[in-house]
Amino acid sequence: MSERHISHLTRSTIALILAGGRGARLKNMTDWRAKPAVPFGGKFRIIDFPLSNCMNSGIRKIGILTQYKAHSLILHIQQGWGFLRGEFGEYVELFPAQQRHDEDSWYKGTADAVFQNIDILRTRNPKHILVLAGDHIYKMDYGDMLADHVNKNADLTIGCIEVSLEDAAAFGVMDVDENRRVRAFVEKPTNPPVMSGRTDTALASMGIYIFNADFLYEQLIKDADTKGSSRDFGKDIIPAVIGKYIVNAYPFLDLQSGAQSYWRDVGTIDAYWSANMELIGVNPELNLYDKNWPIWTYQEQNPPAKFVFDDEGRRGMAIDSMVSGGCIISGATVGHSLLFSNVRVNSFSTVQDSVVLPDATISRHCRITKAIIEKGCEVPEGTVIGENLEEDKKRYHVSPNGVVLVSPEMLGQKLRYVR
Repeated sequence: MSERHISHLTRSTIALILAGGRGARLKNMTDWRAKPAVPFGGKFRIIDFPLSNCMNSGIRKIGILTQYKAHSLILHIQQGWGFLRGEFGEYVELFPAQQRHDEDSWYKGTADAVFQNIDILRTRNPKHILVLAGDHIYKMDYGDMLADHVNKNADLTIGCIEVSLEDAAAFGVMDVDENRRVRAFVEKPTNPPVMSGRTDTALASMGIYIFNADFLYEQLIKDADTKGSSRDFGKDIIPAVIGKYIVNAYPFLDLQSGAQSYWRDVGTIDAYWSANMELIGVNPELNLYDKNWPIWTYQEQNPPAKFVFDDEGRRGMAIDSMVSGGCIISGATVGHSLLFSNVRVNSFSTVQDSVVLPDATISRHCRITKAIIEKGCEVPEGTVIGENLEEDKKRYHVSPNGVVLVSPEMLGQKLRYVR
């Protein structure tokens, strides 16, 4: 498939990013923002990754379907993603839940979110519709998947990854034949089907779907007329079309090595912490320094990070860490940690194995270990976090793997607007 052909395919495709979910497993991190708006990687938001994938793949017609506490997400899109040129037919457009079909304004499920905007989609006249989850971290060329979809004359193509049977219960899991034709699809199964020739691995949906546009409209209308449907792609739409239409799986593999490509669901505190920690490594799987596949975002105009004082016992330094613009490490030590923009760590404090979100302040004589410090926290002088989890549980949220989540409310501080 030539690049020109792939470019033609991407130009006739609309991407829809489902960004309306709360992400309750992230606990207090999603009390005041939707999961796709949660900061990630020092300067980004989670939604920047599927959006950047679209940009880099040549897909410049994008709709973002919002619902739960969407203001911070909407503001981020307006500030960071308004550079496309409408006169060229390019856009990143917000599709909030609204009373388009009945008086119940909320999206009832992933399929219903698309169905409620079917009139808008029809006026745009796309050939293909790419449906994406807005809450995963990965880099993927959707042009390759579109080419595969067309080459196999598919009605629906599902992006998939290999996962352990233990993890498979959290995904939509499929059974495929030797030609990657999907024979069965089960949403979050108790006993997931095992991949052919394997004993401990299942094939899981990434929440990435390519539909032929007319086929999608037909299935959405049929589902909307079906009593008892939960209006969900994984639970209703996909199982209903298997066996009747051509539904194929598209494995997300490295084209050179054939190995599983990087993909993370950062939907729990432990997964979120681990994915951020991975970025600190010498050669992380997710390369944020790849100029051929940049991750776009809204970026405040911050000064460079600064490290001050060089006295014994009061030396401003960071080791094996990522430190974003606007940070000041003032006579403190930061080790194997990720600091977002405008973080201040004051004298005689240590931060180890931690993720500190924007605008947080660590006062003097603090010891912070294996923690996530939420945006805007002002950690009081002498605070110790992460050394006694039983004590931490009395005040903070402690994850199953011992990550301590700290929010302003937990510190007894007046809640400030969280973006």
